[in-house]
Amino acid sequence: MIQGIHTIDTGFVRPNFDAAYLVVENGHGAFIDCGTAYAIPRMLDALAQAGLAPGDVDWLILTHVHLDHAGGAGELIAHLPNARLVVHPRGARHMIDPSQLWAGASAVYGEAVMQETYGQLRPVPAERVVEAIDGHVVDLAGRALLCLDTPGHARHHNTVYDQRANACFTGDVFGLSYREFDTDRGPFILPTTSPVQFDPDALHASIDRLVALKPEAMYLTHYGRLGDVGRLAVDLHEQIDAMVALAKQAQQDHAEPSQRHRAMKKALADLYASRAQMHGWQGSRDELEELIGMDIELNAQGLGVWLDSTRKRAS
Repeated sequence: MIQGIHTIDTGFVRPNFDAAYLVVENGHGAFIDCGTAYAIPRMLDALAQAGLAPGDVDWLILTHVHLDHAGGAGELIAHLPNARLVVHPRGARHMIDPSQLWAGASAVYGEAVMQETYGQLRPVPAERVVEAIDGHVVDLAGRALLCLDTPGHARHHNTVYDQRANACFTGDVFGLSYREFDTDRGPFILPTTSPVQFDPDALHASIDRLVALKPEAMYLTHYGRLGDVGRLAVDLHEQIDAMVALAKQAQQDHAEPSQRHRAMKKALADLYASRAQMHGWQGSRDELEELIGMDIELNAQGLGVWLDSTRKRAS
């Protein structure tokens, strides 16, 4: 724990993969993100270990409404009698009525997989939802938590800047950094361009906005606290540009969507393997694809959606 910030492993997918956070100030708590419905016992256990009761939690703040960050929000709020939910205005309606979120994901993964992976999505009562526009300040017992509109990964994405700790809770806008890739050179990082709202220009701008705050640390959902913010930001910028370039090349080389998708997946795996090797990671290509294979798949999907939307705007 650093400056009242507790990292909670939500148990999603594997250890050290999906984090939520508890910020404690003067006997009051705020959760930032919450994982899926299956994470609720872990969230409540973390609260107890911090010496707080459910009634001591004032806020549940969501970075965005993707289900690995927010799927358990309704269930968690039901356990927190005094808490309100803080969410980007574009995401608020999906927390009040999550049926569209469920339907969209179920269409891709199927009902059985959704139940097994995320659990049921429980609505949050509208009167307990606070829409956080850019610059909204959440007051946690005198500790200011500033909500910053940071699109690029999703248009409903806020980053939470904790002024007391001089740290940002970045959701997915500052990329992914799995602890298995740590070396003597520090953490390894890669952007996430998962569907359906990737916007490279917006993502570059959001990263620059956060770096301009000169934070001491970034708290990522995937996964944990990172220092060395300047180097990691450079790495993200370089990779966003490289990913856009390889996507455009795949589009040029392959008119058929499935072939384009396969080409992007291979190019992304090549990019990440090369950068991981340069970072000093000693794992094999098979190990890399086991650890980030789903991220490669989702990044390729997101790049494909972006390519198609760009082409439609140009026509």
